[in-house]
Amino acid sequence: MSPEVTAELAAGVLTVTFRRPERRNALTWDMYEGLVAACERADADPEVRALVVRGEGGRAFAAGTDIGQFRAFASGADGVAYERRGTAVLDRVRAVGVPTVAAVAGYCVGGGLGIACAADLRIATPGSRFGVPIARTLGNCLSARTLDLMVEALGRPLTADLLLTARMLETVEAARVPGFLHAVVDDLDAGLDALTGRLTTGAPLTIWATKRLLDDRSADDTAVVDRVYGSTDFRTTVAGFGQGGTPSWTGT
Repeated sequence: MSPEVTAELAAGVLTVTFRRPERRNALTWDMYEGLVAACERADADPEVRALVVRGEGGRAFAAGTDIGQFRAFASGADGVAYERRGTAVLDRVRAVGVPTVAAVAGYCVGGGLGIACAADLRIATPGSRFGVPIARTLGNCLSARTLDLMVEALGRPLTADLLLTARMLETVEAARVPGFLHAVVDDLDAGLDALTGRLTTGAPLTIWATKRLLDDRSADDTAVVDRVYGSTDFRTTVAGFGQGGTPSWTGT
């Protein structure tokens, strides 16, 4: 993994940190690939109960893709390949089997906003800024899938507003968008501890089923529902309900 992105596991939380603060954590392909590798690890390691993505330095979550990634583009085909590759990263974040959290402090722009929208939950500090100001900067466009994730998180009217006017969304306005921000926190670490404490102590199979079916609500849910209701966790907690104590989840 690139030194510009690290993944550290503690108390069931795998924290991915973009470590390029001198460039406002502008994303290189090595950093995107490091994020994908962390997603693979989250799904492969049963000790991982939540995945957090954040940026180092406090000035930015990620200020978009590094412009240097575009300098070698020679044709529109290069742009198509870039957007397809970026879409694959966002889809991998969305597909992680444990809850995902984007912890935003500062700029969350372009590809950074795409990652945040692909996460299940978002928290942010006051003064953070969200946007994709490409109509005033690069003059490129987003893939349909990236737009879909933005519309899901922000709604179509606001997505159109941000892209067509190239303005930035401040935290105070973002907090008024239903469901976009889980919380606005002065202390990002404390906010993360409170949120991940809830995520890592919930019933693993309930969380797994929720994530799986939210992302494919038209699918046949028989196997998922059967696995949850047929689990040891469900039988044990039903038998002990009302007797006091906290459930001890096994994920089986």
